[in-house]
Amino acid sequence: MKKYQLRNTIIDLLLRIEKNKSFSHLLIDNEIKAQKMDSKDEGLLTEIVYGTVQRKLTLDYYLQNFIKPNQKIQSWVKILLRMSLYQMIYLDRIPDHAIIHEAVEMAKQRGHKGTASFVNGVLRNIQRKGIPRTDSIENDVKRLAVQTSHPEWLVERWLHHYGYKVTKEMCKANLNKKPLSIRIQPMKISREEAMRTLQELGFQVRPSLFSEQGIIVDQGNILKTDLFKKGYVTVQDQSSMLVSEMLKVQPSMDVLDTCSSPGGKVTHIAEKMQNSGSVYAYDLHKNKVKLINKKASDLHLTNINAQQADARNLRNIHADESFDRILVDAPCSGFGVIRGKPDIKYNKQEKDVHQLAAIQADILDHVAPLLKKDGLLIYSTCTVDVEENENVVKNFLEKHKDFEVDASFIEDLPKDIKKSPGITKTGIQLFPHTFQTDGFFFVRLIRKGSYSTLNAKK
Repeated sequence: MKKYQLRNTIIDLLLRIEKNKSFSHLLIDNEIKAQKMDSKDEGLLTEIVYGTVQRKLTLDYYLQNFIKPNQKIQSWVKILLRMSLYQMIYLDRIPDHAIIHEAVEMAKQRGHKGTASFVNGVLRNIQRKGIPRTDSIENDVKRLAVQTSHPEWLVERWLHHYGYKVTKEMCKANLNKKPLSIRIQPMKISREEAMRTLQELGFQVRPSLFSEQGIIVDQGNILKTDLFKKGYVTVQDQSSMLVSEMLKVQPSMDVLDTCSSPGGKVTHIAEKMQNSGSVYAYDLHKNKVKLINKKASDLHLTNINAQQADARNLRNIHADESFDRILVDAPCSGFGVIRGKPDIKYNKQEKDVHQLAAIQADILDHVAPLLKKDGLLIYSTCTVDVEENENVVKNFLEKHKDFEVDASFIEDLPKDIKKSPGITKTGIQLFPHTFQTDGFFFVRLIRKGSYSTLNAKK
């Protein structure tokens, strides 16, 4: 791919992410496949797009000192300045003079001489004077927000819930890549054999503390191996693996996954059941049901029945007390996966959290009667927001006296995870900085009474 063609592709992707609020990881994957990029171009495109989005607010803070207030700048020009400044500050392998030269040439191609002169002036001014300091910002919230490129309202919210130390560690972790983790298909290969095969290929791997099926890949591209292509392993974050481990499924059970896409947890559940019993997987969107079926097919699992349905309507499909286990991996703000999807922190607002918490509560209220007496239900989210996590569980338990937190929940956690600072009476909150995983919340509830019996007493 020609040099300027790659840079123009990067600008176009960043514009689409900014204007359409598109998911950066999906756009990057689609573009790489469409352009059939080599590994060098693929790596550079991914680094610049992710990095520029991840550091957007910090970059804008630096740029505002070199651009006149109220000066109108076209969107693509601001994107060009951001991505150029990102490379100048955070990447070592490209010299500043080369970055500035390329930026000026792109400004000429997409604009005119005046645009090129403006871009050249801003970037050379930054090169000469250096970027402004951020530690002089007096307000704690604004300083942390600028330094870690998080919206001020979000930083303030986390400070209220967790205090300054945890919030700072979480924000800093969100700027760094987390290790890739994979899960073996245990009916096809053992963890030891998979690790040995990867090590022979030059990979750096180690076992996960979260699941006996989990492997952390510190170095190597798993997507290009036969192990991945033939369904011997699948990519999944460690925190997600823990959910299925803690559901305590058995081969003969009937299990419900209410919000299943893209299928990582439900296929893990199916593996834990040794591809027997019945696993019902639902998702609100038809196209996402296809993702579940594809993942099940890739892993050669046949005990999953995936269908389109709103989780709040599942009692129209299944009779009460039909399931031994239920997983409610609820739709959420996604603040626990900012490292992999940095656009989330800019696209969500506080009102979205309130709306999502209401949806989460509705789903739990609706599916609770579907669980058998003495059955287990796991409620989980990939966020770190108290309103979506602990508060939803507390409110649910107040309304549903036949449910309680399973007393053995904490004891069943892997021994290293029991040391997590996020364990509370209403669940476990995994922070992105604690184990270098996604931020994740979950709790295991047990149903002590029969829904029909309780209704008869009313």
